[in-house]
Amino acid sequence: MNTRAGVVLAGVMALALCGATAPAGAQELSEHAVRSFMEYAWSLTPQQFSKPDGSVIVIDKSKKAQVEVPLDVARRVIMAGRLSAHAQICDLRDEQIQNHRAMMRREEATKRWTQQQLVYISQLHLTTLMLMTGRIRLVEQEGDKQVVVDEKKEPPQTCTAEQRAKVKELIEAYVAASPPPNFAEAGQKPAAGAPVSTGSTSVSETSVQKK
Repeated sequence: MNTRAGVVLAGVMALALCGATAPAGAQELSEHAVRSFMEYAWSLTPQQFSKPDGSVIVIDKSKKAQVEVPLDVARRVIMAGRLSAHAQICDLRDEQIQNHRAMMRREEATKRWTQQQLVYISQLHLTTLMLMTGRIRLVEQEGDKQVVVDEKKEPPQTCTAEQRAKVKELIEAYVAASPPPNFAEAGQKPAAGAPVSTGSTSVSETSVQKK
């Protein structure tokens, strides 16, 4: 990643963090901003993803165009990621998990995406969350700027009681309007934080983040 890309990342982070104190969906992202989010998500997408059943999804990093999703889809994934970031900032852990799972169920319900694309979609959501909570930073290696995950950094605690209530309300509405989870049909409820199978693949943010 060159210096120009580093400047773009700084701008994207400023936009994302600005939105952290406003209601989710209140600020629209430009096409340039969406493409920047997509680029950073691609750089952090692992070459393979291990599913809970032991099978592995291989991501061909030489075929970016076949794995990325259209701009309008990326925008709605980013908006869901922003809402998850609000939840993390407001210490709404359960709502954050529910929001991510609902977003994945929505995308799987379209029957449009390959397993590789579903991994990328989850990574785009996660990248958005990390941008907003300051867990992505730039480091210089041999004169080149690289995007890396800062595991130690904690999200800023800037959530008021009013914002927390609003974020909770928005996520509850988002989840209610999403396809129901498969475990509901079986009368089972997974433990909080466990990956949930929502169709052809099972994706959790913690597993996708690891390369």
